[in-house]
Amino acid sequence: MDTTPQAEPLLQITMADDPDALQSLYDWLRLEDELRGRLRLTSSSAGTGGEMGGLLDVITIAMGSGGAGAVLSGSLSTWLANRHSDVKLTVKGADDRTVEVEARLRQKDVPRLIREIRELVDRPEQQ
Repeated sequence: MDTTPQAEPLLQITMADDPDALQSLYDWLRLEDELRGRLRLTSSSAGTGGEMGGLLDVITIAMGSGGAGAVLSGSLSTWLANRHSDVKLTVKGADDRTVEVEARLRQKDVPRLIREIRELVDRPEQQ
């Protein structure tokens, strides 16, 4: 029996210049049972000049199957709707497609943003 793990499609979420918001989102997503064990908070690049590494600035999510995409979309929608400040994030799919989300406190169009993210999220699960 082959017990080698299969490569799962990965999504990456980044937030330009807002490590506190990224940490907040990471903490939020960790509460979802379906996403437990699928999340990592990592650095997008190694440090230079003797540094130990860069800032933790990327949430990586192993999507797999079993509804993780629906859970991610719903959880992200709720997190965005409850933000008390503007946030800009980028979601990058396994096929390098990206969706940039800019949620402004007064101009949130969360349903449209989540539809775009859902399209990105669902694509790896269909392969």
